[in-house]
Amino acid sequence: MRKPGKLFGSVRARATLGASLVVALALVAAGAAVLLSLRTNLTDQAGSRADSAARKVASQLVAGRPYDDLDLPDDEDSPVQVVDDKGRLVAASDDLQKISGTGVDAVKPVPARSARPSPASGKGHGGGEGADEKEEAGDSGDDEPGESGDELGEVDDETTYTDGTATVDGESADFRFAAVEVSTEARGDLTVHAGGSLSSRQSAVSTALTAMLIGFPLLLAVVAGVTWLVTRRALRPVAAITDEMAAITASEDLARRVPEPDTHDEIAGLARTTNETLAALQTSVERQRRFVADASHELRSPIASLRTQLEVGAAHPELLDVDGAVEDTVRLQGLAADLLLLARLDAGEKPGGAPVDLAAFVREELSQRTRDRVEVHADLKSCEVVGSRAQLARVLGNLVNNAQRHARSRVTVTTRNDGAWAVLEVADDGSGVPADERERIFERFVRLDDARTRDEGGAGLGLAIARDVAVRHGGTLVVHEAPSGGALFELRLPSPQSSAE
Repeated sequence: MRKPGKLFGSVRARATLGASLVVALALVAAGAAVLLSLRTNLTDQAGSRADSAARKVASQLVAGRPYDDLDLPDDEDSPVQVVDDKGRLVAASDDLQKISGTGVDAVKPVPARSARPSPASGKGHGGGEGADEKEEAGDSGDDEPGESGDELGEVDDETTYTDGTATVDGESADFRFAAVEVSTEARGDLTVHAGGSLSSRQSAVSTALTAMLIGFPLLLAVVAGVTWLVTRRALRPVAAITDEMAAITASEDLARRVPEPDTHDEIAGLARTTNETLAALQTSVERQRRFVADASHELRSPIASLRTQLEVGAAHPELLDVDGAVEDTVRLQGLAADLLLLARLDAGEKPGGAPVDLAAFVREELSQRTRDRVEVHADLKSCEVVGSRAQLARVLGNLVNNAQRHARSRVTVTTRNDGAWAVLEVADDGSGVPADERERIFERFVRLDDARTRDEGGAGLGLAIARDVAVRHGGTLVVHEAPSGGALFELRLPSPQSSAE
């Protein structure tokens, strides 16, 4: 059973948690936007209903209809107040018991006799002092202000909205109030407040919120479940790779390979890269094993020869071959030095950074050679490289020694510049190297002439060392056919002058 810490630390758990978190944030944002839009839309609808009701009443006031004869909405969804310019309530919906949000808390209209007299007729709503004065002046006084239908006025185009509450016939609710200004000649400036119920808004928002609170967790559960299953399926090849790598580690069998899924995604790329790494590691280990085996084999011959000579010399001093013992010792010392250099190169030893004039360097190294079997000719042009003089000396010595072993009568060493490269060439007039063997000769312990004796042919490490040193210096070492028909080894190293330019 997987431990909780490992479970929640897995890629699958993190992917599921991340996907769920992203979806949750998206749902919350979308839900908030939907609720806000729904609330705003329903509020606007309530405001529109309130504005329509207010303007219907306002049109009646402009037409001169008396306050007590106004056709006011009689339902609970549209309470109406009519207020004069002194803030007195002159008309209101029936059964209006309480109101807030309009600026006028009164719910019962002011009696008609105390209402403002009509400037035009001198008579207030429902009769009063203005009527008496008009009767004294000889008028009949039978008409209310504006009953004749000749009152003029204007309804303001702008509407002011506020939110509040109202109690109508014992039912309290929230409303969106619309305030419309009315200017009349007979009754002055009036304000009509009409309300639009917000109960539908509250009901819709509550229903939507309840649906979201129920639906969102279910949707999140579905997303988490699907993500968990999909991620498990996607990561199944990774588990197979992990198990196989663990088996390879336990068995130390580098010939095994991890399974590669039949896909073209990143996991398939990981499997291919892992197999390529295993193949390279297997090659490296096998190469190392062959190297140790070949080194042991090469060391055994001079050691055995030296031991034999020393044993014979100990038993019969007069038969001791001192020159042969010295020669075997020198060969053994050279082989040990080659092996040590290869070990350092394999360990990643970097060459030094000292500038070297290649022409002067080659001239100095050739002048120190003695007892060469074949004469060495030099055609040297000045060119500079950066690297280790000791390692470059080993490369030059190995190439010249190899050329002398195969040359008939002449070995030529040249140096020159070729663009960004400094070039060192060693050519001989021997039989050359077959085209299909020109890469194999740079492998360790490889000797093409199997009939050649070890003393003449060496251990087969010289060219391998030369190429490794060239690569460590950022260059190349290849073999071509020389103009004389023999082998031409071409060493290319970066030129610091070209790099600086």
